[in-house]
Amino acid sequence: MKTPLSEKIAKRPWIGWALFIGTMAIVFVLGLLAASIVQRRTEANILNTPRYEIAEFEPRNEAWGMAFPREYQTYAQMSDTNFRSKYGGSAFRDLLEEDPRLVILFAGYAFSKDFNQARGHIYAVSDVHNTLRTGTPVDENDGPMTSSCWTCKSPDVARVMSKMDPADFYKSKWSSMLSEIVNPIGCANCHNPKDMTLRLFQLPLKEAYQRKGKDLTASSLNEMRTLVCAQCHVEYYFKGKSKYVTFPWDKGLNMEDIEKYYDEYDFADWIHPLSKTPIIKAQHPDFELFQHSIHYQRGVSCADCHMPYVTEGSQKITDHKVQSPLNNMEASCMVCHKQSKEELIRNVYDRQDRVTQQKILLEDILVKAHIEAKYAWDHGATSEMMQPVLKLIRQAQWRWDFVAASHGASFHAPIESLRIVADGISKASEARLELSRVLAKLGHLGSVPMPDISTKEKAQAYVGIDLKKLRAEKEEWKKTKLPKWLEMAKERENAMPLPKRIM
Repeated sequence: MKTPLSEKIAKRPWIGWALFIGTMAIVFVLGLLAASIVQRRTEANILNTPRYEIAEFEPRNEAWGMAFPREYQTYAQMSDTNFRSKYGGSAFRDLLEEDPRLVILFAGYAFSKDFNQARGHIYAVSDVHNTLRTGTPVDENDGPMTSSCWTCKSPDVARVMSKMDPADFYKSKWSSMLSEIVNPIGCANCHNPKDMTLRLFQLPLKEAYQRKGKDLTASSLNEMRTLVCAQCHVEYYFKGKSKYVTFPWDKGLNMEDIEKYYDEYDFADWIHPLSKTPIIKAQHPDFELFQHSIHYQRGVSCADCHMPYVTEGSQKITDHKVQSPLNNMEASCMVCHKQSKEELIRNVYDRQDRVTQQKILLEDILVKAHIEAKYAWDHGATSEMMQPVLKLIRQAQWRWDFVAASHGASFHAPIESLRIVADGISKASEARLELSRVLAKLGHLGSVPMPDISTKEKAQAYVGIDLKKLRAEKEEWKKTKLPKWLEMAKERENAMPLPKRIM
């Protein structure tokens, strides 16, 4: 029979004291833990409560920063453009200078004049001002671009479109919105000002899902952490004379599905001046290719890697310095992957290298096809003779651009990217074979002379671009015309009320 505890304590009093002290220690530690939890929850609730009331269409990121200073501080860090990875990053890169073949592939299109690495959301508006692609409009009715080009550049777009018909906005001149659209991509593009929940404000995305019969309102939080990115990081085109921004997803999101959509619509962004091919310009089909990613299939969202959670004191927030995970691996990749940073980077570059090598091979074949097609036209080829060639060139360039234009496709979906590029190589090679037959019928049996396009300057001279003149005109426009629009914007925003303090 066991001795009762009371008898043990009576015989050995130190046992009672030990139990008493031990119990008091446990109670004290639990009390500290409970106090800490209560304190941190209170602090988190205070920090999560907006300090200011944000208006429905407030476009100024600084105004949102008054209510959510921690998130805004991380957003502001996107101004740092020092990071440069092997194939991307936020640093300025002249992509035409790095790869002059692009000048030939984009000949006749504005990208042959100017094509630079995107520096990040915070530069979305200023980079559009600076690029040669937007021209030098003298007034609100001038210039080569429509306001469709503003769609994904600023939270001001939602503010302006709330006051006018979307079709009227899209077809208006890009210059007509220079005094209206001045705030770069930011808070209002993704968040509901009432409670900071994620929301989708881009009309083209909502319309695309409506046509597919899908309910976006049923999306989970994890799905929304990708869909807010899919508002812009997608393939799209400007439909009809009104240049209505449209996502071509009606037949599906795969490369072939979108190509079939465009073919049935008989759509082309431009006619290539060398080969006379009706070309489709891929925008940045990131969302479409991401769905082939192992990360997407395992439930990883865009924000998990490009905007990972970080902890500041008691507060867990999303890092709003949207950037390459390679510049933030400890908070992104290494949360799930236990390999070393060096090994993970090698894995990334290995996949990117393999896709890039094949992509460059396709570029080489395509450039030659365009130039050989021009030679055929110049020597008497007929439309009937060239029709099969042009179809193949169109298909090959679409496949190249679908991968090349996507941000990170070579890592997100290396297998799908290689499949698409391989198909492009096949079609481009077949186009050159058809061209050799056309040229043989025209009496030309030798090789076609190739121009020297070893530098951007030489390639642009070959397609008739006077870069020096274009740059001078742009610099003069930025000094004399743009400031007037920006001053109008400043006066308008100065008249806007500041957010009201609510606590």
